[in-house]
Amino acid sequence: MRRRGYTLLEVMIVVVLLGIAAAVVAPNLRGSEPIRVQTAVRSLASDIMFAQSDALAYQQRRAVVLDPAANTYWIAEVTGNSVDFATDAMYKVDGPDQRFLVSIDDLSGGAAQLISADFDGLEMIVFDELGGPVADLTSDTPASGGSLVIGGDNGLQFRLRVEPYTGRVTVAREGG
Repeated sequence: MRRRGYTLLEVMIVVVLLGIAAAVVAPNLRGSEPIRVQTAVRSLASDIMFAQSDALAYQQRRAVVLDPAANTYWIAEVTGNSVDFATDAMYKVDGPDQRFLVSIDDLSGGAAQLISADFDGLEMIVFDELGGPVADLTSDTPASGGSLVIGGDNGLQFRLRVEPYTGRVTVAREGG
């Protein structure tokens, strides 16, 4: 009885083919960073519009609280003159006991960073009962608008701007 196996030449051909395939795929994986940064930008823009719509639908103030140091943001139900994550964070519809805390690192696979946020001197945007941006948690004064910047390691940056009065969200590419 004769045993049949692979020859050294056959094994080497397979290894070479796998190496060529890896060389073709690897550059494409590095090129996905801009897509991951754009994913974070789109998600944040969508969540800002959700907070605005929720404020209008329930006739209650909502705030999007941004934390550039932690690279996170969360949506709050505004009930007083301050917001606290433990008591005011909204719940997601994904399941029970899930607060609306979003990690930009998780959204982008670590590719995006919340660089800055400025809405009338605050790192939060507040929507009143009619869905319009206001200057702070208790004010009825319309906000002057504001913006935030999200960027990636390769210099790619996007600015999300929230317009005064309407709360319209626009996105513009700034670098990269």
